[in-house]
Amino acid sequence: MSDAILHPADDGRAKRNVTILVLAQALLGAQMPMIFTMAGLAGQSLASNPCWATLPISLMVGGSMVFANPVSWIMQTYGRRVGFWLGTLGGTLGAAISAYALTQADFGVFLMGSFLMGLYQSAQGFYRFAAADTASPAFRPKAISYVMAGGLASAVIGPQLFNATNDALVVPFLGAYLTIIAINVLGAFLFFGLDIPKPPKPQVDDPKGRTRRELLRDPVIAVAIICGMVSYALMNLVMTSTPLAVVGCGFETDMAGNVVTAHVLAMFVPSFFTGHLIARFGTRKVIATGLAILGLAGIVALQGVALENFFLALVLLGVGWNFGFIGATTMLAGAHAPEERGRVQGMNDMIVFGCVTIASLASGGLMNCSGGSTIEGWNAVNIAMVPFLVLAGASLIWLILRPQDKVV
Repeated sequence: MSDAILHPADDGRAKRNVTILVLAQALLGAQMPMIFTMAGLAGQSLASNPCWATLPISLMVGGSMVFANPVSWIMQTYGRRVGFWLGTLGGTLGAAISAYALTQADFGVFLMGSFLMGLYQSAQGFYRFAAADTASPAFRPKAISYVMAGGLASAVIGPQLFNATNDALVVPFLGAYLTIIAINVLGAFLFFGLDIPKPPKPQVDDPKGRTRRELLRDPVIAVAIICGMVSYALMNLVMTSTPLAVVGCGFETDMAGNVVTAHVLAMFVPSFFTGHLIARFGTRKVIATGLAILGLAGIVALQGVALENFFLALVLLGVGWNFGFIGATTMLAGAHAPEERGRVQGMNDMIVFGCVTIASLASGGLMNCSGGSTIEGWNAVNIAMVPFLVLAGASLIWLILRPQDKVV
């Protein structure tokens, strides 16, 4: 790792990189709310068994898990820019395959395209870490938070593009997938402006850092991974089922898109001040607040299936994810040495997205196959949050009560 990364004289370079990453989050990130709105509905129309409706989303998130370590290694070896370009390539090819599958009504091919799109999602997950690469310790939580805030624009752009292109062609959803191809091609040009030095080739006498097993034994790293995993997995569990629940309760597809828009806005609007809250109160208090808000989202969802319940529950779900996930990311970023960066980040995203994969797959099963009605399925999805919130909350309390740990 170069001195420019370890000891930046100022944050001018970091701020320029953050600007590029915010734009990437806004434009390229717009495909994510599009996919989460339509992939389950498209899967439901193509699958022979409705229990597999959310399998396309599960495979996309599973692809993120599979690609996490390879993408991290590529970035550590060849630089962030190459890894981000690889992500846009995956998004382009995955959307093209999915579009072809829709024209053929082929669920198997559609799943292949969804899996490949996980390569983009995996690369996007490293935007937040790239923001920290050239940032000083004081600017780091704000840099991460600002990049996540770029999702605010994607929350507006994505659903609007979906509504405009969803029925533009005879085949449902085809126009939206073709739009995703264009988004990835255009977004790839943004990374020419990224200025993050490529890590130098390791020398024989360079520090090797801890092994993955040793890293997982670090209490701060372990708890950061658990809290990030739970925050992301529960958000995905509920969000994946939301379009199915909204439509299943008699509302229009466009209204499902509006609920997802409100949710994604809530995911990213707090990012404008989450970094400041972390700097003032510390990561642990912010994470704890996020977990509590996630629990409140489940409580609201269980109170009924009126449209206002869906909107309020999904807004709370987004805010809870923001506090929990950004807090966990910041905690993790400050808990390892520079030479351990690629190892820690790849391991973290592999674990996080592995659990998100399970959550998205379970979401469809709980929604469509755990009761005799949409309401029963929706209730089952939200009740399933409880044990995981207990796990994350207990791990955080355990960390706080360890007096020998430095508060971060």
